[in-house]
Amino acid sequence: MNLVPAHMALWRALLTACLLAAGMLASPGCSNPSATGGEEATLRLAIHSEPPTLDWSLATDNVSFDVLTNIMEGLTQYNENLEPVPAIAHRWEFSDDGTVITYHLRDDVFWTDGEPVTAHDFEYSWKRLLNPATAAEYAYFLFDVKNAFAYNSGKLKDAEQVGVRALSDRVLEVELERPVIYFPSITTFMVTFPMRKDIVEKYGDRWTDPQRIVTNGPFTLDKWQHEYKLILKANNKFYEGRPAVDRVVLYVVREPTTELTLYETGELEMVELPPVAIPHYKSSPEYRNLPLLRGYYYGFNVTKAPFDNATVRRALAHAIDRTQIPVILKGGELPTASWIPKGMFGYNPDVGPHFDPEKARRLLASAGYPGGRGFPPFAISYNTDATNKLIAEFVQAQWRKHLSLDVALESMEWKVFLSKLRLDAPPVFRLGWGADFPDPDNFMNLFTSTSGNNHLNWGNAEYDRLIRRGAAERDPKKRQVIYDMAQKILTETDAPLISLFGLTHNVLVKPYVKGLRLNAMELLYLKHVRLEKDAA
Repeated sequence: MNLVPAHMALWRALLTACLLAAGMLASPGCSNPSATGGEEATLRLAIHSEPPTLDWSLATDNVSFDVLTNIMEGLTQYNENLEPVPAIAHRWEFSDDGTVITYHLRDDVFWTDGEPVTAHDFEYSWKRLLNPATAAEYAYFLFDVKNAFAYNSGKLKDAEQVGVRALSDRVLEVELERPVIYFPSITTFMVTFPMRKDIVEKYGDRWTDPQRIVTNGPFTLDKWQHEYKLILKANNKFYEGRPAVDRVVLYVVREPTTELTLYETGELEMVELPPVAIPHYKSSPEYRNLPLLRGYYYGFNVTKAPFDNATVRRALAHAIDRTQIPVILKGGELPTASWIPKGMFGYNPDVGPHFDPEKARRLLASAGYPGGRGFPPFAISYNTDATNKLIAEFVQAQWRKHLSLDVALESMEWKVFLSKLRLDAPPVFRLGWGADFPDPDNFMNLFTSTSGNNHLNWGNAEYDRLIRRGAAERDPKKRQVIYDMAQKILTETDAPLISLFGLTHNVLVKPYVKGLRLNAMELLYLKHVRLEKDAA
């Protein structure tokens, strides 16, 4: 039993009553049928915002990823060791020179309308992702494919010259610009999933509506009640077999305290703990903690003064004592001034601008702002979240204390924040990055000048050259040297961002939830989950 102070218990009782009135909870006395032997096994989870889109050519955020990961499958998938293994492709082979990959597809994979999934669906999806008219931020993910960048940048008009082609319904050939050792990991990621040309062209922007979308994953999109919940249903046609869970209900719950209350009242099977709650639950048998391949950083829009000055950016980077972050967040976070996360090849804790307030003040003075005088007021922009607020308040205090800067805070709802980043990134903003595949290229390629996810408006030709070399280098020692050089440009010399810490996963999971495999990439695979009613 979790004991809470009397005033907290009263507050939660009042909140529960409000949630009941709003229809967020079941009526009193109703429990999860999955836990008590009812007809449908229902897994209930919270997502922190409305998915901006379920078009997997356009999605860029974790909320959309969590949904898409469970309604779609690609050529490959990850095993428990985060190694790419067969999914829709039952095998693949590289040419002798490593520049051609041939994927052989299963013949028992079907869309939810009964049509077979074919290699043509992959070719259409990849070329749609790369089409400049799609304006996909993740188009750069396929730039290793022959002529992909030229087509996406408009230099090449003929999509037929892009190096992906269906040789038959069951064979997909991918021609690369150069050997890429991690490419089978790329095909686990959702932007490479197949897509139905007839559905997209028939319904246009509304093709992802529940009554129109066709998918091939373990679950189907049954309902989408905007700003309230999404309901997924088990797919009877799924090639690996029907999932054990009949339904997954994803409630949109923006407040961490509300999410925790829903968990405590038995209305959710898993909850992500807010920092303030972690110490209380660390001894609970339901508590799980896992380091993630996920970094948290502050970015600068380098086109906006005074952050167009690298010396200013370096001064701000040296003025933050990252060792205080785990004390604030309480979740075992790893402070880091480097960018490639711990647990991934290429990690080097010696790289990066470590805390040195004297050096920070000297740099700021040399940039023309001695003692912070004359430095214009500015704001730290972040999406509304308890953790983001704590970090913003901490950094704000650090810059005021060590550099005497006038710093405000600007919080925005997630969709608004994403839109602002795309259209006109704020001068200073918070972002994070989690591994799409467990290779340093995924973290370092993010900030190349051709990356659609580079919101810094920063580019460096030498950095781009190093990242291209790193992707092709097979010798681990040489590859490490390449990434060390690139990280120094990114975090020390040009410093268009400030790396702050590596994240951890701090969650509670009900004891009757079995088969939920938490992993360092925070991939929410639900097809293996089962609910054991006897354990409830």
